[in-house]
Amino acid sequence: MILANYIKDLLYRYDCVIVPNFGGFITNRMSATYNSHTSNFLPPFKQIAFNNNLKENDGLLANYIASVEGMSFEDANKTLATVVNNWKVQLQKDAIELAQVGTLRLNENQQIIFEPNTEVNYLAESFGLATVVTSEIERKQAIVKPLVTVTNTANNKVLPTLLKYAATAAILLTLGFVGNNLYQQNKQNTILASQEKALEKKIQSATFTITNPLPTIELNAIKEKAKQFHIVAGAFQFPANAEKKVKQLQKEGYEARIIGVNKWGLTEVVFNSFADRNEAINELYKIQDSVCKDAWLLVKK
Repeated sequence: MILANYIKDLLYRYDCVIVPNFGGFITNRMSATYNSHTSNFLPPFKQIAFNNNLKENDGLLANYIASVEGMSFEDANKTLATVVNNWKVQLQKDAIELAQVGTLRLNENQQIIFEPNTEVNYLAESFGLATVVTSEIERKQAIVKPLVTVTNTANNKVLPTLLKYAATAAILLTLGFVGNNLYQQNKQNTILASQEKALEKKIQSATFTITNPLPTIELNAIKEKAKQFHIVAGAFQFPANAEKKVKQLQKEGYEARIIGVNKWGLTEVVFNSFADRNEAINELYKIQDSVCKDAWLLVKK
């Protein structure tokens, strides 16, 4: 079994894929960027990182392997444990190459170093978007010629006289324009004043009576945060069995319900759903310890 293939499939749909007793692969969404060295525009993508502190089994990877390989959840966990042991032995000798995911190796302090594969874009929204290559733009600086002052004795004598006449004409035109504006403004103000008086008379003579006023209604709308973290109790081929499971769990005090049908045509039943990931994981551990060790966490938006 090539574990890298299952990790790769889950990275397209989830932000965190944990390999039990080994570590977790985490994705961070990055916006579109421009590489000035290569003149390339890169589409939005998921940046992959590795955290060796995430070793607790959340059931996601094991459940996916069980559904694809057609085995039980327990057998999938056993298979995972075998692969992880082989990885730990191989890391002591050489690096581990996970196809289309990245490379794992140990440093001098025996810590796992991860080098992600940058050729695969795991952001589903960017499917079909390729890197855009542009040609580099060269900017040329224009040469500005200096201004040359031309002096002419004859023109210098005539120019002051022409400027005096031009200034006088401009003043006369301005005075005429201002006078006309003042006349039009006064005329408009007189019309508006007469219209306001007529409107005041109409308002004074009118009577408004409201015999049955409408009551004031205050609405307090609280938008509930979406519950996208579900603790799965099982997936059933027959809907009737799924409904029986829901009634059984509700009698036991859980907010059980059916959240839909998965891509394999199985009706999924959950113990409960949460808006916070940490609350969901804590409840999952309680259920696995006391009720159903096969329960697992599903992130469904």
